[in-house]
Amino acid sequence: MKKSNERLPVYQNIKTEIREWIQTGIWKGGGLIPVEVTLAKEFGCARATVNRALRELAEEGIFERRRKAGTRVVMPTGRSANFEIPRIRLEIEETGATYHYALLLREVTVPPANVRSKLETSPEICSLHLHCLHYSNESPFQFEDRWIDLKSILEAEQEKFEDINPNEWLVKNVPWTNAERILSAANADAKKAELLSLAEGDALFVIQRRTWRKENLVTYVRLYYPGRFYQMRTIL
Repeated sequence: MKKSNERLPVYQNIKTEIREWIQTGIWKGGGLIPVEVTLAKEFGCARATVNRALRELAEEGIFERRRKAGTRVVMPTGRSANFEIPRIRLEIEETGATYHYALLLREVTVPPANVRSKLETSPEICSLHLHCLHYSNESPFQFEDRWIDLKSILEAEQEKFEDINPNEWLVKNVPWTNAERILSAANADAKKAELLSLAEGDALFVIQRRTWRKENLVTYVRLYYPGRFYQMRTIL
């Protein structure tokens, strides 16, 4: 396996590598994949381990498995092909700036009531809460306040997010089927003003996004940008 996280079970690492093969076009939509025996040799593991990885990916809608007909990569839908979850790193690098980020908070806790309603969870359920600050060169570009539903994405609890930001990790590892996005404006409170190098009351552009995998809500995030940095371009 080219990439593996020793903190995760082997089948989870297999799932991650297979998703990368699909995203990079090594395995194309509609195509048959190798049989389990071949994949077990490729990954250097038991066939049962490969079977579990493929079974879970099929449950997530990545593969279509048919008895005697083999396993095929599901063709992407028009919706997922036309709308992609943006990657903040690429947004910044495409401007010619250097990207880096700081993880400010990582905790497993019960969300407050207003967040539980967004995550559609009950009061006794813990979720993963993350605060991240993304930089364009040395200037704060985006403050990310994210919650991840650990019932839907159990492996997120093992990820430290020290070497990869949550946005990038989710795009790479969690296929999504539906998303809701709300755009708004706000004024910076004292905390966000300090984080984003603004004056209290300065304008912020805010994106709220919820993402689902089939019927399971995966993540709820609030993204805050200094108003002077952000613009939206639409072609009709």
